[in-house]
Amino acid sequence: MLYKDLVNTYIELEKTSKRLEKTYLISEFFKSTPKDDLPVIALLIQGRLFPAWDERETGVASRLILKAINVATGVSVDSIEKRWKKTGDLGIAAEEIIKVKKQGTLFSKELTVSKVFDNLRKLPELEGKGTVDKKIQLISELLLSAKPMEARYIIRTILNELRVGVGDGSVRDAIVWAFFSKEIGFSYDKKENNFDVKDREKYNHYAEAVQHAYDLTNDFSDIVLAVKKEGLDGLKDIALKPGRPIKVMLALKVDDVKEGFEKVGKPAEVEQKYDGFRIQCHKSGNKVILYTRRLENVTNQFPDVVSYVKSNVEGDSFIIDSEAIGFSPKTKKCLPFQKISQRIRRKFQIERMVKEFPVEVNVFDVMSYNGKSLLKEPLKERRKLLEKVVREQKRKIVLAKKIVTSDPKEAEKFFQESLKEGNEGIIMKKLDSVYKPGARAGNWIKYKPVMETLDLVIVGADWGEGKRARWMSSFTVACRDDKGDFLEIGKVGTGIKEKEEQEGVSFKQLTGLLSPIIISEKGKSVKLKPKIVVEIRFEEIQKSPTYSSGYALRFPRLVRIRDDRGHDECSTLKMVEGFYKGQRK
Repeated sequence: MLYKDLVNTYIELEKTSKRLEKTYLISEFFKSTPKDDLPVIALLIQGRLFPAWDERETGVASRLILKAINVATGVSVDSIEKRWKKTGDLGIAAEEIIKVKKQGTLFSKELTVSKVFDNLRKLPELEGKGTVDKKIQLISELLLSAKPMEARYIIRTILNELRVGVGDGSVRDAIVWAFFSKEIGFSYDKKENNFDVKDREKYNHYAEAVQHAYDLTNDFSDIVLAVKKEGLDGLKDIALKPGRPIKVMLALKVDDVKEGFEKVGKPAEVEQKYDGFRIQCHKSGNKVILYTRRLENVTNQFPDVVSYVKSNVEGDSFIIDSEAIGFSPKTKKCLPFQKISQRIRRKFQIERMVKEFPVEVNVFDVMSYNGKSLLKEPLKERRKLLEKVVREQKRKIVLAKKIVTSDPKEAEKFFQESLKEGNEGIIMKKLDSVYKPGARAGNWIKYKPVMETLDLVIVGADWGEGKRARWMSSFTVACRDDKGDFLEIGKVGTGIKEKEEQEGVSFKQLTGLLSPIIISEKGKSVKLKPKIVVEIRFEEIQKSPTYSSGYALRFPRLVRIRDDRGHDECSTLKMVEGFYKGQRK
C-alpha cells in the first residue's frame, strides 16, 4: 500500500472533529487495506509505531529532525527553525519547505506504508557510535522521497504528535463497522452524522468482543488481522499472555459504607485501599516483568519486587495484580505515594533507591495462572488461589488485608483501622465479581474519607517573573470530555515549592518535565502537549465562561504529580459535573 493513501485518510480525519465521522473514515480505510498491511495500519492510524504497552520510543528530539530536514532539502537549520516557530508545527514546517524544494531538486519516489514503518521502527534499535548520524539518515531518506503532505505526517509520527484525534474507541468501533456491518445491519449517514443499527443487541455483542480482545492485548494490530481472516471466531484465539500487560480493573467511588453495600451486595469483601501504585506482575518461566497501570515496564526500577515474586509466589506462569506501598526503612511506617513515585522514573542508582525507598507488595488479585485465564472466575475463588500460592513475608510481599462481612458497623471499623495505618480508605468488592480489564465497574467500589481530588492534565503554562523567570510558574489544567478532547478548567500555581530540597513538587521539577513537550510559545505563554497529569485539590467548583469546560476550580492547589496515570486516564467532564452537583446538595 502506498503511504499517500494513508496520508489522504489522515487529512480527512484532521478536517473533522466528529467522532462518528472519524470512525466511518477509518472503517472505510480498513476495508480497502490489503490484509498484509492491516496490522501496520492499525498502529499508524493512531500515530503509533508500537503497541501501547511497548516501552520503545524513537529517541528522536526536534533538534535532530531539524538536521534531517536540512540534509534532505539543503535548507539551513536556522531557516527551518524560523518556519517552525511561525507555524508552531514542525510537520507543517517540513511540508512547506519540501513543497518549495520539490519544484527543483528533490528526488521523487513513491513511498510505501511498509517503507515508512520499517524506517521509523529502526530508530529505537540504533545505539552506540554514530547513532545520531544513522537516525538522521533513516529520516532524511524518507523525506527525500516524500511528497509535502507525506512529510508532515512522517515528522508528526516520529514526534508522537499525529494530531488527527483518533482514540482507542474510534479504532475499536471502526473494526466493528468495517468487518461486521452486514451481520449487524449497519449504515452511516455522513451528511447527518448519524448511524443506524437494525440489531442493537448484536452490535453491542460484536463491539464488546472486540473491546475484550483489546483489553487482553492492548494491541489493535493483532485484533484487526484476526477479524479480517476469521471474523468473530478469530477473536477466540486471542488470550492473556504473561509478558503482555492488560489494563487493570478500576473501582467506582461511593460516599459511605451503606452505599458501598448497596452497590456490591452482602456479604462483601472489604480490602484496605493503599496509598501506593499499581504493579501488575507477569511471570513466564524464570522471567518476571512488572508493569504500572499505565502499562509502563518498570522491571529494572524494582529488582526487589522481582526477587519477592520469584521467591514467594508459586507457579510457572501467572499474571497477578498488586499495590506497592513505600515505607520508611527506619520507622517501618507507610509513606505517601509521592515519596516513592520517584522510583518509577529512576534509571540509575537503582540499588540506592531500593535501600532508601523500600516497598511492600500487597497482592490482591490474579488474572492468569499456569496458562489458564481466571478473568471469569469469581473473586472469592481467585482469592483462594492467591492464599495457596503466595508465601507472605512482611515488608516484602503479603496478601492485601481484607475481611468478608455483611455488617456496616464492622466495615466502618475496618475503614477506620485502615486510615490509622496510613491508608487511603477501603475497597469493597462483590464476592462473585469477575475481573474486567480496563473497566470501572460497579462490582468494585472505593470509599475514602474526603472529597475526591481531580487528576488533571497540564495543557499550558506561563513563564515566571523575577526569581522565577527561569521556571514555568502558572499552569493551565484540563479535564477530558467523552470525545477525548481536553477542556480547560483553571490555572494552578500554589502547592508548588521553590526549593527542590523541600518536600513536594518544585517549579524546577515541573519545568523540566514540561519543557520537552512545548508545542508553541507566544510571549510568556506556552502551549503544551497534554501528557503530564497532576492531582489537584480545590475548595469548590464554580460555573465559568472563562474556560472551555464551562467550569472553574476555586482555590486549586497541586498535590502531586500522577506518574501512574496517562493523559487518557485524567478526570472527565462528567466527573467535574458530578462534583459540582454534589456540592450543591
